[in-house]
Amino acid sequence: MNNLDSPVIIVATKNKGKVREFAHAFARIGKEVKSMYDYPDVPDVVEDGTTFAENAWKKAKTVGDTLGLPVLADDSGLCVDLLDGAPGVYSARYAGEGAADADNNEKLLSELESRKLGEDTEQPLLSPARFVCSLVLYDPATGEKLESYGTVEGFITSETAGCGGFGYDPLFYLPSYEKTMAELSMDQKQAISHRGAALRDLMTKLGG
Repeated sequence: MNNLDSPVIIVATKNKGKVREFAHAFARIGKEVKSMYDYPDVPDVVEDGTTFAENAWKKAKTVGDTLGLPVLADDSGLCVDLLDGAPGVYSARYAGEGAADADNNEKLLSELESRKLGEDTEQPLLSPARFVCSLVLYDPATGEKLESYGTVEGFITSETAGCGGFGYDPLFYLPSYEKTMAELSMDQKQAISHRGAALRDLMTKLGG
């Protein structure tokens, strides 16, 4: 299975931040990324899986079968130790359906502060956390699928910093860089991020 022979990669997402990251990554190998913005007639997929892998597979299969073309799907999110792994698969809608990134970040900080009552809530690092990404590449012509996985460890910081990235990036602090994910360049982020790791794993499995 080598569906990356095509000059176009279809990614099953309407998340503009993810589209930018995939486009940046695949441009390095001369591939054009198309997203669900290019296929407006494809219905939204209800992400009701209990794991990132389940949601990625559901999106890849549903969109791939609808288009009759190979599709790459991503499901990813933030898992915070002090919140027992939340927000997890609910990362994009932690503050409710249609919530903006700022709303989700605000709720995350509020939840962490409520858990830390009686402790030193003024400390800058509130909890260990990790970003998780599951990717599935599915070919409806053969029924084959490839799965890959990536993580990156860090901490949730008490104040947002940086204007790059998206989602929880402004709160995700990386001690090795002494910066949040939102303060990194795109190249730096993809070198260490969960999505970058998952893409490298996928390329290895494809023999690329």
